[in-house]
Amino acid sequence: MHDDRSLVEARLKRVLDERIRPAVYSASVPLDVAVWNAPGEPVPVAEGLAAEPSPISVGTRWGAPWGTSWFRVTGTVPAEWAGRTVEAVLDLGFDENMPGFQCEGLVYRPDSTPVKGLNPRNQWVRIAAPAEGGEQVRLHIEAASNPVILDYHPFLPTALGDRETAGTEPQYRLNRMDLAVFEEDVWQLVMDLEVLGELMEELPADSARRWEILRAIDRTLDAVDLQDVPGTAAAARARLEQVLATPAQPSAHRISAVGHAHIDSAWLWPLRETVRKVARTASNMTALLEDEPDFVFAMSQAQQWAWIKEHRPEVWAKVKKAVADGRFVPAGGMWVESDTNMPGSEAMARQFVHGKRFFLDEFGIENDEAWLPDTFGFAAGLPQIIKAAGSRRLLTQKISWSQTNRFPHHTFQWEGIDGTRIFTHFPPVDTYNCSMKGSEIAHAARNFKDKGVARHSLAPTGWGDGGGGTTREMVAKAARMRDLEGAATVLWETPREFFTKAEAEYANPPVWVGELYLELHRATLTSQARTKRGNRRSEHLLREAELWAATAAVRTGFPYPYERLDRIWKTVLLHQFHDILPGSSIAWVHREAERTYAAVAEELNAIVDAAQRALAGDGSAELVFNSAPHARHGIAAGGAARPTGGGASHLQPRAGGGHVLDNGLLRVEIDGRGLVVSVYDIGAERETVPQGEAANLLQLHADFPNMWDAWDVDEFYRNTVTDLVEADLVEPAGPEGAAGREGAAEPGAAAVRIVRSFGASQVRQVLSLAAGAKRLDIDTEVDWHETEKFLKLAFPLDVHAERYASETQFGHFHRATHTNTSWEAAKFEACNHRFVHIGEPDWGVALVNDSTYGHDVTRTVRTADSGTTTTLRASLLRAPRFPDPETDQGVHRFRHALVPGATIGDAVREGYRVNLPERRVTGADAAVAPLVAVDDDAVVVTAVKLADDGSGDVVVRFHESRGGRARARLTAGFPLAGAVATDLLERPGAEDRTVERTGDTVSLDLRPFELVTLRLTRG
Repeated sequence: MHDDRSLVEARLKRVLDERIRPAVYSASVPLDVAVWNAPGEPVPVAEGLAAEPSPISVGTRWGAPWGTSWFRVTGTVPAEWAGRTVEAVLDLGFDENMPGFQCEGLVYRPDSTPVKGLNPRNQWVRIAAPAEGGEQVRLHIEAASNPVILDYHPFLPTALGDRETAGTEPQYRLNRMDLAVFEEDVWQLVMDLEVLGELMEELPADSARRWEILRAIDRTLDAVDLQDVPGTAAAARARLEQVLATPAQPSAHRISAVGHAHIDSAWLWPLRETVRKVARTASNMTALLEDEPDFVFAMSQAQQWAWIKEHRPEVWAKVKKAVADGRFVPAGGMWVESDTNMPGSEAMARQFVHGKRFFLDEFGIENDEAWLPDTFGFAAGLPQIIKAAGSRRLLTQKISWSQTNRFPHHTFQWEGIDGTRIFTHFPPVDTYNCSMKGSEIAHAARNFKDKGVARHSLAPTGWGDGGGGTTREMVAKAARMRDLEGAATVLWETPREFFTKAEAEYANPPVWVGELYLELHRATLTSQARTKRGNRRSEHLLREAELWAATAAVRTGFPYPYERLDRIWKTVLLHQFHDILPGSSIAWVHREAERTYAAVAEELNAIVDAAQRALAGDGSAELVFNSAPHARHGIAAGGAARPTGGGASHLQPRAGGGHVLDNGLLRVEIDGRGLVVSVYDIGAERETVPQGEAANLLQLHADFPNMWDAWDVDEFYRNTVTDLVEADLVEPAGPEGAAGREGAAEPGAAAVRIVRSFGASQVRQVLSLAAGAKRLDIDTEVDWHETEKFLKLAFPLDVHAERYASETQFGHFHRATHTNTSWEAAKFEACNHRFVHIGEPDWGVALVNDSTYGHDVTRTVRTADSGTTTTLRASLLRAPRFPDPETDQGVHRFRHALVPGATIGDAVREGYRVNLPERRVTGADAAVAPLVAVDDDAVVVTAVKLADDGSGDVVVRFHESRGGRARARLTAGFPLAGAVATDLLERPGAEDRTVERTGDTVSLDLRPFELVTLRLTRG
């Protein structure tokens, strides 16, 4: 037989495009359209429905950037359509290639009942089936004219990302507003041909099944009268029945399709628009659930559910019913799909606390999976947190985006730093917006890396980011692939059903130990420094507010601010979303975040101040409150006392220019350029800086990645570097200058001030050495006005190390300093929390910080003796132009401290010190004893609070911080009636742990990095 494949395939494409798809709507009449443009921000639904619109015609431009237009469409069903299926086709000016990235709408009836969303791939509204002739139609559309930020030529700088700069030019042209007859047989024929045509293209050219489908399609097209497609569609479909009925092979890959609409809580739109995106999508999905009995839909992010409840009660009512029916499924158990690299220990825990509690309170549902398809890599401490929250599974997809190495598994056990293992799945479909295309289903089956031992995978199916979720076309395609020869089998299932099957068939999956590093989007550890600083400050202020409010409540009856803390936590958690904290959102989002963080700081400082004043009492004595988990200056962790006296550090001229700082522990030489050329550990008789090198070296790189400007830094950025060695000023900083700004230098410290200018920017630094402190404090202020540049702060260290430690949630994680393999080489930018530590067996160096996360570590050969040294560089600032063309312009402040001779324990302690400054309060001349005390510095308390249920119990969370074992004794500063280990949600019995209590003291053993939550009942 002659090979006519290309002939038939070309025929199929043209007939589908030009004849069959256009015939889905066989007749149409225009609707009358009127519009009212809401002034300013979106208005309540009742106001939009009541507004008086003005006529508008199809073809007219509408919609200023970020505006809201309320369209009213009215019409009459023609009498001759009686008994037919009638739909409204409402095209606001959509580009079908941009679902989720342009205008959207939510359709209401006149009584304010939501009908469904309007999106580029979802433009229809069912009017009647069957229709009655003469039926009156009246619908209202709340239409959002969100501008296109990520266009066909992506990553171009645009002013559209902020309402203040976006202008008023209409963005869209009204395209089609019709009543139309929907031809069910034609639509079903389209689905048949699409499924078989897409399957055929994925089968081998010599496959009998491919030829069988080809011949059936050819015969089917013969049966279609191109001048009467509706009249011949049913007969044409009959010719496909046999090939559609042939069952799948028993060994076929099995896909659990989960209805899904990944919605970024902010990204190329502000938070307020996400509220509406979620409402539109939820309306779409509840409507689809009513039409499709096999379909199930899963939605994560408790915050988004809460938005529906608060802002769209009419949508919430439909959602609650669908949840009760078991088909609209809460997923993930987190407040938002957060970044997991940068959030601190407690914040990461609270993501699960607040997320799981919302679903429990609202629906009585507890999920056992974490659902994070789009997060930019996963910190090594996360498995323990997932388990401590009562979950045991994880789904993500983003690791498939890695540029260098392909991850070796799709289903595996992920082991965290403490040894906890979590059953994890990466969908081999390689998208969290699966549309049921044959190419996607075939890719999932071919790509699945666990063939032979497992055959189940998951496909999150639906358009995200306001694209409207799953469509009726996707459901129809899935139905045809439920049992179809040549294709993977597709079945709608909940995440729980998928994981149960996957675990049952794969008893011993492979184990991956350590972080799940994304070899992409590394610059998200640095972009939008103000957002990152706001997050770090908020996390530590929340710690202080809970600690001192709980202490004051127990000691003085101070009213514990349950509701305020709950609200603030949720605000901070929301801003840890994986496009806000990483700095990859539009200007509007980050401008708003800066204001929010300022308000959060003001409110938390007020709570701390009120609680500390209640504890201090009346008097004129100065008390110092220590919020850190370690004693310092003679003040116990979590306590307050009179400050102890301190000595002084010394400043003297340096031979050859510059200055020397000396406090008997360290001798620091700063040359005339303001560079640190020596940090000598006097006790250890050890030099920190390699001979001929200079630390505190600011380095400037060109930074223009190949794509994803705010997200990416490509390795070639290192090819060009400018060392900023010229100084405008290097001079002693007197007592006023050294301590003139918060944290610049401690009283009695010797300090040097340095000013540098470069490009259009300026850096002002204070380097100080406090009395009795074995650290060099570095206070840096940058007035930044560069574009597409990357600023680093470099510290060459005379340390030979094959690996180094960086802090992560509830511990630290080791990475290689070398690049032996492509996996190690790909980690050229990595994340830390408060510290990075580089050490030899008996001596190390830590660099601690108060707000930075990105860093890099490299090895260098000493020219003198060929020994290796290690260079650590903290990432300070970037200047990408997309999606915010003014990223990070202006003044920024950073605090770092270089700690020679540091152990891991020193790094932990100094990291807390730089993030939790002491507070001074005037009161009675009496110490405030800690509410709880731990006798081992290796055990770090991350939270002291009152139980969320209002019982008055004290909750303490702590972990072993050094990677060793610990025997800890925790003593309560109040009569103790009982102590029990709990999960993160403060539920007793959830943790299999024995607690030994003797009087007011609890004793327990901790494995390396183990996390423990204790609930203490007051006597």
